[in-house]
Amino acid sequence: PPANGNMAENKEEVRYYRLEELKQHSSGNSTWIHIHDKIYDVTKFLEEHPGGEEVLKEQAGGDASEAFDDVGHSTDAQEMTKKYFIGELHPDDRGAFVKPPEPNIVVVESEYSWWSGWLISAAVGLTVALLYRYFAMDH
Repeated sequence: PPANGNMAENKEEVRYYRLEELKQHSSGNSTWIHIHDKIYDVTKFLEEHPGGEEVLKEQAGGDASEAFDDVGHSTDAQEMTKKYFIGELHPDDRGAFVKPPEPNIVVVESEYSWWSGWLISAAVGLTVALLYRYFAMDH
């Protein structure tokens, strides 16, 4: 039970699970996944999953939020998750799945700037060389 005694919307107390406990359920015998701070026991759903049981097993014991969102699950599929909901990730462990911002954009921009700068310089140099040759041969 939560330390502060708050009740969930369905008037039942929310059960909190620690990250270490989630990680222990990463096999076909016991398969738990984490989606947006909620924990689901999908062990009995493995064979029914339309995307195949392997995709669930790959996410077992870890964070499936991005994978779940990327697939674009239907409203029915999102409703179905309620059937397998067993609790929430403990608030103290929620930072474990927050991804740091990726600096890829900066790297791509700097590579592009270098590349385009090199191309412009080469084009200008080639133009100057051709103009010089044209005028040198003309006279």
